[in-house]
Amino acid sequence: MNVIAAIKAYVVKMTSDSEPGMKVLLMDKETTSVVSMVYGQSEIQQKEVFLLERIDSPNYANSSGLRYLKCLVFLRPTQQNIELLCTELRNPKYGAYYIYFSNIVAKADIKILAENDEQEVVKEVQELYMDYLAVNPHLFSMGIPMCLSSTASEITWNHSALQRTIQGLISVLLSLKKSPIIRYQSNSKLARDLGNRIDETMNKESSLFAFGPSGQSLLLILDRRDDPITPLLNQWTYQAMVHELLTINNNRVNLSGIPGISKDLPEVVLSAEQDAFYAKNIFMNYGEIGQNIKQLMDQFQAKAKSHQKIESIADMKNFVDSYPQFKKLSGNVTKHVTVVGELSSMVNKHHLLDVSEVEQEISSQNDHSAHLASIKKLLHNDKIRHTDAAKLVMLYALRYQNQSNNELSSLIDLLYKRGVSDKLIKYIIYLLEYAGSHARQSNLFNVENAVKITKRFFKGLSGVDNVYTQHKPLLHDTLEDLIKGRLKDNLYPVVGNHSSGLRSQDVIVFIIGGATYEESLAVHTFNKNYPNFNILLGATNIHNSTSFLEEVENAFRGVDMLIRRHTRHIRNVKFDTK
Repeated sequence: MNVIAAIKAYVVKMTSDSEPGMKVLLMDKETTSVVSMVYGQSEIQQKEVFLLERIDSPNYANSSGLRYLKCLVFLRPTQQNIELLCTELRNPKYGAYYIYFSNIVAKADIKILAENDEQEVVKEVQELYMDYLAVNPHLFSMGIPMCLSSTASEITWNHSALQRTIQGLISVLLSLKKSPIIRYQSNSKLARDLGNRIDETMNKESSLFAFGPSGQSLLLILDRRDDPITPLLNQWTYQAMVHELLTINNNRVNLSGIPGISKDLPEVVLSAEQDAFYAKNIFMNYGEIGQNIKQLMDQFQAKAKSHQKIESIADMKNFVDSYPQFKKLSGNVTKHVTVVGELSSMVNKHHLLDVSEVEQEISSQNDHSAHLASIKKLLHNDKIRHTDAAKLVMLYALRYQNQSNNELSSLIDLLYKRGVSDKLIKYIIYLLEYAGSHARQSNLFNVENAVKITKRFFKGLSGVDNVYTQHKPLLHDTLEDLIKGRLKDNLYPVVGNHSSGLRSQDVIVFIIGGATYEESLAVHTFNKNYPNFNILLGATNIHNSTSFLEEVENAFRGVDMLIRRHTRHIRNVKFDTK
């Protein structure tokens, strides 16, 4: 199961099924993201696609088009896109249209398109199931940053997010040709609702899911609220670290806000499909990246030196032949040195090594007095960012929520004295309601049964010689139980009249409320260590701590009643629930 390979195969089919000749690729905002995650623009152009257009762009509506060209249309089957496509077909800009929808399209919509195709320019209509973002071969996202809302009594699905998630998951299953048994986290109504809706859709579209015997597969639906710790932690592997400190958005990193950044590098692309260095280092830790950056620099310098002496026609020919690769290597070196340099600067400037060490201790050990002392020490350090100070208090609040002598109130007092914003302090209370002990199924802090830390050194980068603990997300324990046949039926029941007795080798895990790159690393490691199993991770979104807290806040927007149960923890603190 490889989602990048699945998307690529569909793109190849889409660009090669039509007659030979130059083509235009007409997409919408979301399908543009789907394609750009796995193909660069130059790669698409090599498939006879010389122009990319957006059907939802005002500029496109006013363009004239070229009637001698063929148009490949790749759209999500939304009502808006059907209407835009009808407008296009009534006044076609191109000579022939090959229409591909990213998901199941209603027969009524096909009929409407046919009625508007008065000039009979449509040559083909197909469904190609690529209605999701393929991030890594084993990781996909729906790209939904806010999927939850609240009523007066509970957290619920945002209706449009639920619909989009159902469509996206159905697309994943169809693209991988899987008709799985569905299990879900039993204490999560969100997971149960999604599981039931996926099952209903599979039954309704049973002809599409008739793949024949191909081994039993499993879709396991989890709720982010069962592990609120993982998204709050600082990260130390390349992909996860970049996302936490700089933010990755559809493989792109915006560097324009960095002081002194080159005007040639306002944005960089980090794609393992198009960048060999990134592919090799995506799961490497901070120190290893430093060593490998040095090797990349040495490689570049050696190539540059070999081109310094151009004394003959043969030398000139050799240089010209290797120039594209040389230029690509030069750009790669500049990109990664810039990104790693900024990461290093932020780590040192904000004392993130010190912060991370305390984060890891809180997440993996039970020592109230020591943790309290460590947090207070860092809260008095003005080099620590307000965000990191608040996150330390969040971790403390989650771990010691039910401890009678917890000092959450005094820690919030210290945050106020530091000048931490009301918004960050409200996040603490929202988080307790979102994923406090009342909302969790698993014993997240059961230290006796889960040895979640191993000490290790980061080596090879100047200034990084501290000892760290390596946090393992709750997903690690869940997958271990699943692989060893220990996943309890009462905690993860099956949707419909199926048995959970068969151990599935193809497993798709989907996390409502977002996954993290640390969990992606856990899945990558499991796939490597258990070659008989094939595990795929998906989520509504890929979070860093900022986006996670924004989603938590959004879930309670306009609902004050739910958070009042926690105000007893913050007596004498100026907390406004409005």
